[in-house]
Amino acid sequence: MPYEQLDFSQAKPVLSWANHPLSHDETRMAKNVASLPFVFKHVALMPDVHLGKGALVGSVIATKESIIPAAVGVDIGCGMAAVKTPFYADQLDKKLKKIRQDIEAEIPVGFNQNKNIEKSVTNWQGWRAFKELHKGVQHLDGKAMKQLGSLGGGNHFIEVCLDLHNQVWLMLHSGSRNIGNQLAQNHIKTAKNLAKLSETKLPDPDLSYFVAGTAEFQSYWRDLQWAQNYARFNREVMMARVKRVVEKYLTGGKPMKPLLEVNCHHNYAEKETHFGEEVYVTRKGAVRAQENDYGIIPGSMGAKSYIVKGKGYAHSYCSCSHGAGRLMSRSKAKKSYTIEDLIVQTEGIECRKDRGVIDEIPGAYKPIEQVMKHQSDLVEIVATLKQVICVKG
Repeated sequence: MPYEQLDFSQAKPVLSWANHPLSHDETRMAKNVASLPFVFKHVALMPDVHLGKGALVGSVIATKESIIPAAVGVDIGCGMAAVKTPFYADQLDKKLKKIRQDIEAEIPVGFNQNKNIEKSVTNWQGWRAFKELHKGVQHLDGKAMKQLGSLGGGNHFIEVCLDLHNQVWLMLHSGSRNIGNQLAQNHIKTAKNLAKLSETKLPDPDLSYFVAGTAEFQSYWRDLQWAQNYARFNREVMMARVKRVVEKYLTGGKPMKPLLEVNCHHNYAEKETHFGEEVYVTRKGAVRAQENDYGIIPGSMGAKSYIVKGKGYAHSYCSCSHGAGRLMSRSKAKKSYTIEDLIVQTEGIECRKDRGVIDEIPGAYKPIEQVMKHQSDLVEIVATLKQVICVKG
């Protein structure tokens, strides 16, 4: 689908791939970001765009010499991992419940953390730099270590899926846990305080920013990269455990060789070159889709998910959507749906079917197929997946 260009006076253009007309609040939020003087060229909105804090979730913001910590968000490095296995659907027969129970026993969810810390976690090289992180998190080293290899809550999940050829895929969604959240909160607070002290006029306090070359920018950038690496490794640790559980039932514990592995962020910032200039690119609920980049675009817990390959579309800053996007808030979903609705909408999936996950019911999300139609110029579909097991945080 071609993008729509929104032009605002005294602001950069906004290029929108949104699969719906923007609401008044969404338009205002997009305009607020586009009006910042350091925004480069234009702001890009992905098909699953929806309201966030300061900036829309599903927005790609390229900036010159500045970065907005609240636009990156508090779940720094949140993203997806997927593994294509050599296994097929018939090998899972009558084993789904046991596999789900073992995954739940192996990987802490919600606010839980690991009781025992495995060697790969204690050996992670990132711990060497922990003492250089923001002083506000220095008391959290023990918790950060225990949470490495844990899922978290909300829309985070672990799934066993089948593609259209009945081949088994493993997939999960998680981020930088409490340590990423605390790092983000500390830096967002600093940015807001700096804006107040300098009497910087902003359309929204959540758009407070750091300027490159300052101590505050350098401190945030260092902590951001650390948290992004933590998030990526967190997914690697969990995926290794999921893989071992599946191997236990399908190969008797013999290690299998993955046919494809993908691990990508969708809440993060990096320095990249676009339109011949070096810029800071913040993807708030968006996946990098440079030419031949593999990405993962999940639906809800009862919908399809997609493994994609980027087309390197310049005007989207080589990006695509990160999922279906919510159709209704968590509180509204809890009021609108019942456990019976959840049972119907997750039929055929081995998963929790209780009140604790009603806010994640498929009906609370936009149809993923519709989202995919709006980004055919951004990505090509490599595999279409449907879950048979879903573990929620």
